[in-house]
Amino acid sequence: MTSYRTTQVGAQVRQEIMQIIQRELKDPRIGFVSITEVRMSPDLRSARVRVSVLGDEMAQKQALAGLRSARGLIRRELGRRLQNLKFSPEIRFELDPSIEYSVRISKTLREILPPPAEEPAAPEEDREP
Repeated sequence: MTSYRTTQVGAQVRQEIMQIIQRELKDPRIGFVSITEVRMSPDLRSARVRVSVLGDEMAQKQALAGLRSARGLIRRELGRRLQNLKFSPEIRFELDPSIEYSVRISKTLREILPPPAEEPAAPEEDREP
């Protein structure tokens, strides 16, 4: 069970990491990355950051390697930006397969289910001017 504080700090850490990735990281391995979730430990000293990467498996591995190599810079920037924390959290990046899974399920459902029937158009009435 997570406390209100860990949830709030996790949301703040998520927002700051996204800004750091978008504005300050220049690593070409990091393509289109979105952070889906940040889970903070109860003592706020570590954060599990779940990321979703657009692309094939090779692009996902490269983006994860780029994020892991930039972990020190991200942690330093978090410590500088989050003045309300006594310690900057240790960051662990993990791939989040949930978006890929939901895309695969919706594709399967589209193949299985018949397309929705279109409603017939209402007949136009002849109007005299």
